[in-house]
Amino acid sequence: MRNNHQSSKERGIKKIARVALSPDNSSIGRFADKYFLRTKDIVEKFGDTTVTYAVFMRRPVTSAPRLAIDWLQLMAKERQTSFEIDLKYNEGSWVGAGEPIVYITGSLFHLVDLETQFLQKLGSSCVAAYNSYVMCVELPKTAFLAMDARHCAGADMAELMAYGASVGSKKAQNKVGAIGFVGNATDDTAHFFGQETGFGTMPHALVGYAGSTIRAAEMFYETHPDTNLTVLVDYFGKEISDAIAVCKRFPNLLENGQLSLRLDTHGGRYVEGLDMSKSYAVLERNATRAIRGYRSDTELRHLIGTGVSAAAIWHLRETLNAAGFSRAKIVGSSGFSPEKCRIMALAEAPIDMIGTGSYLPDNWSETYATADIIDYDGASRVKMGREFLLSK
Repeated sequence: MRNNHQSSKERGIKKIARVALSPDNSSIGRFADKYFLRTKDIVEKFGDTTVTYAVFMRRPVTSAPRLAIDWLQLMAKERQTSFEIDLKYNEGSWVGAGEPIVYITGSLFHLVDLETQFLQKLGSSCVAAYNSYVMCVELPKTAFLAMDARHCAGADMAELMAYGASVGSKKAQNKVGAIGFVGNATDDTAHFFGQETGFGTMPHALVGYAGSTIRAAEMFYETHPDTNLTVLVDYFGKEISDAIAVCKRFPNLLENGQLSLRLDTHGGRYVEGLDMSKSYAVLERNATRAIRGYRSDTELRHLIGTGVSAAAIWHLRETLNAAGFSRAKIVGSSGFSPEKCRIMALAEAPIDMIGTGSYLPDNWSETYATADIIDYDGASRVKMGREFLLSK
């Protein structure tokens, strides 16, 4: 076991180093903002100076600076220079809007063209970390899988998002003992969650290919007999019927706790056997507090609306228990954002695991990190209105 752990750790370090080197020093000019490159030319002609950058976000975030700082340090090594990095908020710390996360001091010539990439590697990870922390704290007894890869704009973004999710998860684990994120969708970023490989069983395409939910489960089990079986049950709109049938088909897996049923019903219809009035009735039986008092339209949609609502999860749990399948686990997916997780917690929804990509920032402009120079060769100087960045 020890050798396997070391192997996983070593692979993780190698992957971080590989990602941190992108882009490397020889290609940075292709990706840096042009006005930084022109400034670099001017500094080279008129003389270098030592500067200090203050880097901050415009909204509250959770600090997730490691990939950005690793890259910056590697660039300094390639340029045979050094940067003084004064990290004010360690990984996992809460950071207020406008508060400098880090101060970076060094040669203006060597720093100015690195700003574009450094900010790209910082801002989105910090917001993803903030969102994932909120979700894990809301549902501390539920495991999460980071299933965001398909929604990312390329491998670099997927790396940043997985890292952010792992930071937020670790914070929730330390703060409230949450289960947190136990894995993700791809092998490449599994190391952030202490895993050798990504997690996942079947997409809707497999169920369509098989022609029935039961046959898809059989095909999967015959091909991957050593993998826990999670069966997608919404393809044919028979979430309850197919869930019961799957439990009957795999009694040994059920008994061993290796069988899960995934609800991914889209928002255009109710789960089998539900409508609005029946959804209210389900929650009245199981989570009265959730439907008493004023609820916004969004809250009501998550509670008693179409798709994977709290009522849908309770409905499936009730039916499974009544049929003698209490050991079957429930996995939820489809739009599990921080807000939806809060409502699931309010309804005490009996959900064992959530597959989510909805910790990704909704408003991308909130991920913009900003860097301003606040010191030139020992003289404090910053643009009007940003005096709050001056180091105290």
